[in-house]
Amino acid sequence: MRSLILGGARSGKSALAETLAAESGKHVVYIATAEPGDAEMAMRIEHHRARRMAEWITVESPRGLAATLQQHAAAERCLLVDCLTLWVSNLLFDEGEAVWQDERARLLDVLPQLPGEILLVSNEVGLGVVPMGAISRRFVDESGRLHQALGALCERVLFVAAGLPMTLKGPRR
Repeated sequence: MRSLILGGARSGKSALAETLAAESGKHVVYIATAEPGDAEMAMRIEHHRARRMAEWITVESPRGLAATLQQHAAAERCLLVDCLTLWVSNLLFDEGEAVWQDERARLLDVLPQLPGEILLVSNEVGLGVVPMGAISRRFVDESGRLHQALGALCERVLFVAAGLPMTLKGPRR
C-alpha cells in the first residue's frame, strides 16, 4: 500500500503518518529529508525526532530518495517519508533543474514496484494565492505536479486539516 498524506504546515499530517506507521504492525523505517540549515529548522527536526518511536530506524535522505526507498523497502517494512516538500526544495533549489527532473522520474518509476507499506508526507502548497516571485511559483508548480502524479500512483491519498484526516482516495486506515 502506498499512501500520500497531504496537509498544510502544522496540520497534523506527520502525526497521522506516524500513527499509521505504528499501527501497520511492520518494522518502520523513517526517511527524513530535512537538513538543518538554520537554528529554527534544527528545532523542527528535533521536534520530529522526539516523537519517533525508539525502535524505528531513521535514515537521512535529503536527496536520492528513490535509491533510499529501493534500499530499505521490504514486505515486512513500513517506510515513512517526511517530507516530500523539503525533498523537492533540496533538489530544485540546491541541485538544479536536471537533477530535479531525474530524481522525480526515478521516484515515480520505482514507487509502484516497492514492496511493503509506503507513507509519503507532503505539504499541500497550492491552496493559497499564486506566489509573487518566479522561484516560489516554480516550487508550487513542481510540488503540485508531483502531488498529482503521486495521487495517481498511490492507493490511498489523505488530506489533513486541523488534525483531522479526510480521505481523498482509498481506505482511511
